[in-house]
Amino acid sequence: MTLAQPDPALPASGLLPDRIPPPRGTLATTACMETLQVGYLHAVAAAAGCSLAQPFPDYGIDWHVSHSTPRHAVDDEVTIKVQLKCTYQLAPRPPGPTFSFTLDNDHLAKLARTPVSVHKILVVMIVPRARDDWLRAGHDRLELRHCCYWTNLAGHPVTGRRRTTVRIPTTRVFDDRALCEIMTRVGEGGRP
Repeated sequence: MTLAQPDPALPASGLLPDRIPPPRGTLATTACMETLQVGYLHAVAAAAGCSLAQPFPDYGIDWHVSHSTPRHAVDDEVTIKVQLKCTYQLAPRPPGPTFSFTLDNDHLAKLARTPVSVHKILVVMIVPRARDDWLRAGHDRLELRHCCYWTNLAGHPVTGRRRTTVRIPTTRVFDDRALCEIMTRVGEGGRP
């Protein structure tokens, strides 16, 4: 009988060792950030069993996320609207119960509108400044750094002249469980 032994060349974490990075493409960092956050949203939606639709034109809302189950009280399928934002100007694991994020007043007014027939959430992703640090792949996982946080800004006042700072709770990590919980609340006729 032969027992397989772990490859001593692989670290215990299961991630592949660091390699010399090849040259990256010349796409603007902000465009790459947008693509990364869309990938994060797709991964969360897939794990939560949700479908995604991208409105065209978007009118300031990036995605519609739908969740179907006969256990919803208001309908068998509920939908929320998601606005994505991404920044490298904040450190990972922001200290305290919230962190500040500034929105253009037009965006905030759209997200803050109430009452609504379809609820909206803001999802803010914090990424490392260097693209080399955005992700690492291994045989048993893909690490995507750093994290997305979500909030519902319904009823939030517009206070700045052109831009308004909002507070994003650090307890609201946007993952598949959080998305299922959001959809469950909406499916019961409540807010996200």
